[in-house]
Amino acid sequence: MQIQVNTDKNIEGSEAFSDYVKATVTKALSHVSAHVTRVEVHLNDENGAKSGQHDKRCMMEARLEGRQPTAVTCEAATIELAIVGAADMLKSSLESTLGRLHEHH
Repeated sequence: MQIQVNTDKNIEGSEAFSDYVKATVTKALSHVSAHVTRVEVHLNDENGAKSGQHDKRCMMEARLEGRQPTAVTCEAATIELAIVGAADMLKSSLESTLGRLHEHH
């Protein structure tokens, strides 16, 4: 499973931060990772220097073998909460999709 992390100009995309994002996604998707070829993570800070209640956004898009991409978005007060929230949402969405696929076979 390949994980690509993209940040906007308001978020410092250091190597350590990128490793944190990848570890969070890997952990959340561990039991469905065999079916996922790639996950793209897009991180945005909508207000830049100004703080806001839900101005940090994490969009994750997972590509399953032979399926349309699955995308989720989570907005939160901190970028870490947005990452964890999006990872959980993506896990649930992929489990649901894969569950339906197994029911058909």
